[in-house]
Amino acid sequence: MAITKTELVASIASATGQSQSAVSGVLDALFSTVSDAVAKGDKVTIPGWIAFERVDTAARTGRNPQTGEEIKIAAGKRVKVTAGSKLKAAVK
Repeated sequence: MAITKTELVASIASATGQSQSAVSGVLDALFSTVSDAVAKGDKVTIPGWIAFERVDTAARTGRNPQTGEEIKIAAGKRVKVTAGSKLKAAVK
């Protein structure tokens, strides 16, 4: 089961008494700020909850799962997301 952005916005709006459009605007700004910072190579941390950072991956050799043929996978950049202690504790 997954929570959609619409459901998240409605839940936050209900809990805070803010309008759904205001909450949606804040979430959009949060996502935009996080993605811009990570794209620049900055690490974004919300202490205890979550951290986002860009990591470089090395070039490597992989396999085509259909044919078994070896393929070269170029070096690239990925996003690493790490759960914080409060989030981990909430899941236990």
